[in-house]
Amino acid sequence: MMKVFLTDVIVGAFAIDLNGNVIHKVVAPNDINKLVERVLKIEDDQPTDEFLRLLDELVSNYGKDLEVVVDNENYVKYLSDVGLKAVLEHGSEVLLRFREELPKHFVELGFIKSEGEYYEFLHTISLTITRSKLRRVAQKRDLLAVQAIRAIDDIDKVFNLFASRLREWYSIHFPELDDLVKEHIDYARIVAELGSRDYINEKGLKRLGFSEGKINKIINISGKSMGAELSGHDVEPIQTLANIMLELDRLRDELTSYLSSVMKEVAPNTTELVGPLLGARLLSLAGSLETLAKLPASTIQVLGAEKALFRALRTGGKPPKHGVIFQYPEIHKAPRWQRGKIARSLSTKLAIAIKADYFTGRFIADRLRTDLEERINEIKTLYAKPPVKVEKVKGRKPRRK
Repeated sequence: MMKVFLTDVIVGAFAIDLNGNVIHKVVAPNDINKLVERVLKIEDDQPTDEFLRLLDELVSNYGKDLEVVVDNENYVKYLSDVGLKAVLEHGSEVLLRFREELPKHFVELGFIKSEGEYYEFLHTISLTITRSKLRRVAQKRDLLAVQAIRAIDDIDKVFNLFASRLREWYSIHFPELDDLVKEHIDYARIVAELGSRDYINEKGLKRLGFSEGKINKIINISGKSMGAELSGHDVEPIQTLANIMLELDRLRDELTSYLSSVMKEVAPNTTELVGPLLGARLLSLAGSLETLAKLPASTIQVLGAEKALFRALRTGGKPPKHGVIFQYPEIHKAPRWQRGKIARSLSTKLAIAIKADYFTGRFIADRLRTDLEERINEIKTLYAKPPVKVEKVKGRKPRRK
């Protein structure tokens, strides 16, 4: 019975005879990402594709009259499944000697040019493996980011609903304040901290951070308000509602801070490019980082505008030029005729950033952001003026105004 030693290393699977000579081998592709996948499989005690192919070749060439020595007990099962006699031998001298000569084999197989590059090659592989392992953990944490942004959006809906109710309720007492204070959070602070309009004074408003001009306007109008007089008992529940709004605002800030840290961990390139909130909304719409990474740029561009897209497909109208990425400042601040072009450029860079976050873990956002800024400036220069409208006249060719 022929005795062979099998081992699975970074660059492939090898069959070795008693003298330490390689009698068969299946070499892995010279691609760092595929090599990393192999190492992760080996670490998980799973047979690689190259190892299984090597077994098939051995059985094809020598039959099943083989005694196969391995130093991994999990491989014994796979050897037994193909009808080979498997021997578990920890610390095999043949396998140890082969591993000592690995630099020579790496050179012969073309993975490195000289044995001096061996440790540098291993260092590169190790770094990529570490990134890959971190991504495995991060990919599970992307669901935390999804839930956090959905909670923030829910808070916004409830906050706006409460703000509408608070303004209607307090306007019974001080209706003029509704026009004077536009920000909901500032309005809630006045009601929660000061209560009745009789207690609205310069000191209290200064403490809340209002400007001198705004303070004078509020105080002057509060003295001659057309609102009804309310007792402390009536104002109390209104203040309770205002305090709940302030708590919701504090909770939103805490969740935003938490989301920012999670997004920097899960998708650093995407976060750097569009910020944690917009990045998380894209994650939420796609469902996960993996799903988002597999979407083309054209789909990322209209994420969040599915209803408008399907309506356009159904009716033959114009499809939407952007979805949730409209929240990106350079898009919503741009003139209408520039938005579609900027959205297309942003979605292209986003697709690259998201794929880098999921598949490689390399940080490339600084280069992507520079390229995007250059493209946006180019769009603003080339399309500074709106396009000339084409006037359609019945029975004639369109003419330009």
